[in-house]
Amino acid sequence: MLLHFHKYQGTGNDFVIIDDRNAAFPISQELVARLCDRRFGIGADGLMLLQSHPTLDFRMVYFNADGNPSSMCGNGGRCLVRFAHSLGVFRQETAFEAVDGRHEAYIKGRLVCLRMNDVRHVQRETGFDFLDTGSPHYVTFMPNVQQMTHQQVVEQGRAVRYNDYFGPKGGTNVNFAEILPDNSLFVRTYERGVEDETYSCGTGVTACALAANYRNAASPVKIHTKGGELQVSFQQVNEHEFTDIYLIGPAEEVFEGTVTA
Repeated sequence: MLLHFHKYQGTGNDFVIIDDRNAAFPISQELVARLCDRRFGIGADGLMLLQSHPTLDFRMVYFNADGNPSSMCGNGGRCLVRFAHSLGVFRQETAFEAVDGRHEAYIKGRLVCLRMNDVRHVQRETGFDFLDTGSPHYVTFMPNVQQMTHQQVVEQGRAVRYNDYFGPKGGTNVNFAEILPDNSLFVRTYERGVEDETYSCGTGVTACALAANYRNAASPVKIHTKGGELQVSFQQVNEHEFTDIYLIGPAEEVFEGTVTA
């Protein structure tokens, strides 16, 4: 079977995208993992299907690079919105369904602005915050995040992801955040499912921006990642609750092609 695909990236977080509105994609963990493989496939942090929806503009179906179905991916959502826009699925504003429910988004020039789900609770612990922004995220603030080696991010991230507390619960994504002098952030993320550091993580930087709100970083928060810059805007309802959360940044097509399934 010959598959037509598109490759997109949002601040270095890259994805294989397939127009599956005819529901013809042969979903299997093995196939998704092979397509995402950076040596023997197309190469990506994840794969997304654009599917039809009975009442909304489309449905987002997301798989991690290991081939398993995933929780919400913020940068993936922004890339799929840009892809749907390129197909003429909507003009400027859209509403679609993802694994964590309904999302809204709009196009503003080269930026895709994606509304994330409200956050109802932030678990604040000594040394870290934990919150769910569509995916579970551990956030720790520390100096010199930019100077961490890739190996340090992977080793420290993996240790938290599989520790005795988070491991039995399915693991967590792990974010290392540094507050810069202008109250912007530099964030590096170890992503579960990818099991590696990614150049950017949309739900991760969203979690970091909300956690930084407790540390005098006001909305909108500018976030620097290895793959580029993002912004997160939000409204704080009370001590642990946030609403009107938007993840804002570029999303671009890299190339398209065909591959044998």
